[in-house]
This record gives sequence, C-alpha cells and structure tokens, in this order.
Amino acid sequence: MRHDTLIDAIGNTPVVRLRVDAPERVEVYAKLELQNPYAMKDRVARRMILEARRTGALAEGAPVVESSSGTMALGIALVGTCLGHPVHIVSDPRIDPVTLTKLTAMGCTVHIVEAMTSQGWQSARLERLADLMRELPGAYWPRQYSNPDNPAAYRSLADELVADLGTVDVLVGSVGSGGSLCGTAAALLDRFPALKVVGVDCVGSVLFGQPDLATRKQSGLGNSLFPDNIDYRLLDEVHWCSDDEAFHATRSLAREQQIFAGNTSGSVYRVLTHLAAHAAPGTRLVGIMPDRGDRYADTVYRHEPTGPIVTEPVRVPFGTTVTRWSYASIPRADRRVLVFLESNTTGTGMLALRTATRLGFAPVLVARDPGRYAGLDATGCTTVTCDTEDDAAVLAAVRTAAAGRTVAGTTTTSDFYLEHTARLADALGVPGHARGTAAACRNKALTRAALGNAGVPQPAYSVAEDTASVPGAVALVGAPCVVKPVDGSGSQDVRWCPDEATAVAHAARVLAVTENVRGQRSAGRVLVEEFVDGPEYSVEMFCVGGEAVCVGVTRRTTTPLPHFVETGHLFPADLPAARRAELAEAARQALKAVGFEHGPAHIEARLTAGGPVVIEINGRLAGGMIPEIVRAATGTDLLEQQVRAATGLPVYLEAQRARHAGLRFLTAQEAGRLVAVTGTAAAERVPGVVAVVVTGAPGRAVRPPMDAYDRLGHVIAVGDTEQEVETALAAAAALLRVETETTDG
Repeated sequence: MRHDTLIDAIGNTPVVRLRVDAPERVEVYAKLELQNPYAMKDRVARRMILEARRTGALAEGAPVVESSSGTMALGIALVGTCLGHPVHIVSDPRIDPVTLTKLTAMGCTVHIVEAMTSQGWQSARLERLADLMRELPGAYWPRQYSNPDNPAAYRSLADELVADLGTVDVLVGSVGSGGSLCGTAAALLDRFPALKVVGVDCVGSVLFGQPDLATRKQSGLGNSLFPDNIDYRLLDEVHWCSDDEAFHATRSLAREQQIFAGNTSGSVYRVLTHLAAHAAPGTRLVGIMPDRGDRYADTVYRHEPTGPIVTEPVRVPFGTTVTRWSYASIPRADRRVLVFLESNTTGTGMLALRTATRLGFAPVLVARDPGRYAGLDATGCTTVTCDTEDDAAVLAAVRTAAAGRTVAGTTTTSDFYLEHTARLADALGVPGHARGTAAACRNKALTRAALGNAGVPQPAYSVAEDTASVPGAVALVGAPCVVKPVDGSGSQDVRWCPDEATAVAHAARVLAVTENVRGQRSAGRVLVEEFVDGPEYSVEMFCVGGEAVCVGVTRRTTTPLPHFVETGHLFPADLPAARRAELAEAARQALKAVGFEHGPAHIEARLTAGGPVVIEINGRLAGGMIPEIVRAATGTDLLEQQVRAATGLPVYLEAQRARHAGLRFLTAQEAGRLVAVTGTAAAERVPGVVAVVVTGAPGRAVRPPMDAYDRLGHVIAVGDTEQEVETALAAAAALLRVETETTDG
C-alpha cells in the first residue's frame, strides 16, 4: 500500500490469531499496534496534532511540547517533525537509551529533568514543561491525559477490528492514560453491547483504587494520577500484575508467540490467555499489544524475578490492596449504587461523583435542582430529580434508581443535607451518622450546647429567637460580637458586630429570612457569640471505627471584618508541633461531644494565647477545595476516603509525601457584573501553580465577598515549603484580573 508520508502509514495494523490453550472454538487474537511506525501512541499523536492544526490551537511551524518517557514521545516526534514543528520532549533519567536515540535522531530537543520532586518524576517533568511553555511563545501542549482526542483516536482501531473480525466478545487492554482501551471499547460497545471490557493495570498504580508505589518498574501502563480519559463506566473487570509477573509474561509472549513486545503487551498477554482458558466455546477475545520490545532489551528481558511467578490470579473485592496478580469484577450492569443526597457547589462535590465511579460504584445524585451543579453532566452519573425535603420521596427515588441493585451507601458533600443523609442511611440500613449527631453538627445552637456540656473551649454564646432578645445576648457575651444564623453555611450572614445596635440590626435581617439558598425553611434563630480574636485554622479530621484521626491542620485567611469569607488556605499550617497537637486534641474532643464516629469532619478553630477555641463543627469534608490541596500536599485523597467510608471499604489516611499546598480565591473588588477573568494562561505558567479555575460566568452579578457564594474561582499551588507556595500564589494573583462593569441602580 502506497503512503505519501509516514503519517499515512499509521494505523491499519494486523490482527493475528494466537496459539493458546483454550476450549474448542475459542478464538484469541492480538491487535499488533506495535506495528505502527513506532507504537500505538502514533495514532494519538496524529489525531491530537492534526486536530490542533485544524482548530488553530497549533499554528504552522509552532513548537510542540509534551512530557513523556515512552511511546507518546515517539509519536509526537514522528507527527510533529513530519509536519514541520519543532518538538520538545520532557523526560527523566529513566528514559531508555533506544527511545532517547530515536528522539534525537528525528531532530527533537529532549529535556531531561535532573531530580524528582516529592510527588515523583511526573511532577518534576510537568514543572519543566511549564517552564518551556513560558519560554516558547505559541507552543502547543497536547496534554495526552486529558485531551479528548486521545480516546477519539482509537475509533479507527475499533473500526479495523470490526472489518477484520466481524465481532468481538472480550476486549483486553492496558490502562495508562486510558485512551486506548476506553476509546476502543466505547466504539465497540456501540456495536456490541454485550462486549466484556477488561483493563490491565500494575500493582502500585492508583488508577483502580490501589495505593501509589513509586518503586513500580513497569512503564506504559499504570499511573500516579487520575487521567480524565479513563471512563470507568466502560470496564467490567480489572487485573493487576506485579513487575515480576508482567516481565515474565512479556518473555513468554516472545517465546510462545514470537511477538517481541514491551511489558504492556506482556501483561495483556498474561490476562488474555487466562481469560481464554476459562472462556465459553465460541468466544472471540482480542488483546491490544501496544509497543515493541526493543527498548526493553536490557531491562524487561534481563529481569530476574524476586520470587515465584503466580500462574493464576486471585479474585478480590474491588478496593482491596493487592501485591500480586489479582483481579476484581466491576460489571457495568450490576455495580453497587452509592447515593449522593445533593452536593456542595464549590467543585469537590462533582469530583466526589467521579471518584465513586473510579472506585467501581454507580453514583446516583438525588437533587431538587440538578441545574445548580456546574459540571454535573461531565461526571456521567445518574441524576434523579425529586423533592429532597421529602424523606419518603427520596427513599422511593433511590429504590427506583437502584433498580434492584445493592445500595452500598449514601453520603453528601453539603452541610445543608447532613440530617437528610443520616435519615436516609438509617432507612436504607447502610453506614451513616446517628440522627442526633448530624443535627448537632448542622445546628450551631445544638453544637454550642454539646460543647458546653463536654467542657470543650468555645466562645461565650447566647441564642436569640427574636430581636428583643438580642440586647440581652450582647450584654451576656460582650461587644464586639458575632451574629449568625444557627443553620447557615459558607459564611452566609455571618457578621462581626461592633456594638449592640449593629447586632440587633443584623439579627433582624437574619430572622427575616424564612428560606435558605436551598429553599429549606430557616430555623428562625440567631447565635450571638463572643468574638474570639486570633489566627484561624481548620482541623481536617477523619473518623474510622470510632477513632478520630487528624489528617492535618489548614491555615485560613479571611476577608477583613465585618465578614468572614475565606480568601485562601495553606496546608499544612506552619505551626510548632505542640500547637498542632493542641488543635488536633480540641477537634477530637469536639467530635466526641457530638457523638461523631464515622467519616470526615472539618473543625474550625481560632488559636488564642490560652489555646484553641472551637468555632464550628462541620460533619463533612472541608469545602473551598481544601481536599484538593490536602491531596496535592500529602497524596491523601480525602474524597476517595469519604466514598470508601460511606461504602464500607478500607480507608487509607497515611500521607504518601510531605509537601505544602495552598489556594487563593478569585473575588471581585467592586459591585457590578462580571466581564471576564483575564491572565489565566499566564497564571498557569507560574512555577508551582497546578490549577487556575474560573467558576464565575460573564454577566453574573458580583460584589466584594460577603459569603462563599461570591467567589469566582481559585488558584492552587504546590511547593516544598510554605514560602514557595505563598510566592507562587502571589505571583499568579498578580497576573489575574477580575474585570467588572458597574450596573445602573
């Protein structure tokens, strides 16, 4: 077949039948993606770069920059240089000499980072890539892990399989970025709904609920991050192979089938042959073989195993930590349901839905108004609309959505629905808070009473049911004081009052509100409490088996008085060990006072000369994206642990690294309407910045922040010290502009 360029030679790879020990009429095939000019990722590189040129994201002759130590680098080099683009590949010392030679021979510039960060080599490479994006005007970064053109590139692979084989019953593929298996499976499932999709991962990869092991030696599959291109809903089963097992299987593939391939193909071969041996007559299985073995000649093919090679996998419940060849079933049609009763609106709620899917559950969001949740459609979860104030309606809706499947648990990421969730968990007989505990966390008057009974340090307080009671309350606690609704959230209507008159006026405004932002009936009472001066912290807690574990302490910054809106966070707080221990113990005592024994909690406190003073108990994870900076700093994914706790899976709270992370919110400086937030691209390129997110849509009404709902986005930065993080956040903030226009009236 004639091709005008080498790019035209990508794809149309052969399918070969393997000689395997299997029942009669079981057919086993290998799709030899290793027969592309370099490897399977050639398809992805071609698709991403051609689409970027078509849309204008990549200008003629502009540089292409990517982070890779393997076949994606070769694919980018092939397509980029062939089309006249300078190609810069960021890699690390683990890159094999053969790949490095190929890249430099094609004229690429290869940048080798010198040392890993505490987040590993991938993080170090991304930091260097960010530098290159600043240094190379007009550079294009394909972003293989999140680019939708990655999985889209494999529709052609699916078409080729159908043309060659007609039908496919079982598809087996390795999972790294998620593009090849999920892209191929999605296209095949359109034609063959009964297709069984089996993913192959490695021990020590986080992709399917395993703890991260930086010592794993396999390349081409597995990950320390969660790529957007993995659609967990498509998979029926996942296998994990250890390094020894994968490398042994790779050599077996060469010896038994004369296919000299890499360890990704070897792992696929091991799982493929196992499935074939147990398949029903008439089953047709296909394994995707991604790359050739030349770059592994001195590693995989010379590897000496450290112990006996497992010849049969162990079946485990999904979420079980494994150390050798094991597998778990996660059938698409019968996944256990995890019910989310409403959500917060700050971003972590949508992340929680995706986390549930990743852990093998079928998330169902029950909501009164699903339209309030930005990004909900992208989660792919089932959404049920019903009156969430009606317990009977919620229970009926859950049972209908479950459609006979097991309900593994129920949870929420919103303060407003703690009590609702506790009642639903009780009705379903799944793990959850006692109703009284949820009420004591939700209602600040009940919180104060419980803390007072337990002797936990807290502000002096008084509860007022009408404005006539407020002067007496102020006299009791003293002025200045803080006045807030007993059932508020997100700093809404929390106000510092310098004197009695201000307190009475603000209490009147609060008491006049009959419904909160969720349409729930307000409690009709205000809390008047002593203003405690001192730096503000939050203690991130997690209760497992009745034991309260301190994950860490966050330093918080807020707006100037009279409001208390959070403007930024730093984790972990830079505090002497003794002070951290005091805050942690105060949080434990506070949780004990309200009978809190299950799942995450977020305790707000101020640190005074006399020690910690507990301000609030929040019976859920911190909002404001704090779980994301905890994950960035420690590697502990608190959203994942919340899902695990809600469904009875093991919970892992041990930190995997010791870095610092911080967040700064974007807010308007004046009232009006939002025109735009500019400077985001420049802010993203600041060293240490890992995310710049804008949540405010142009045209919305804005004002200087009076509650959490006035925030318009955020910046997250990571560093080895708190000072590094603060410097990065300040630099990014200096580049960002919240542009507004005044409105009449």
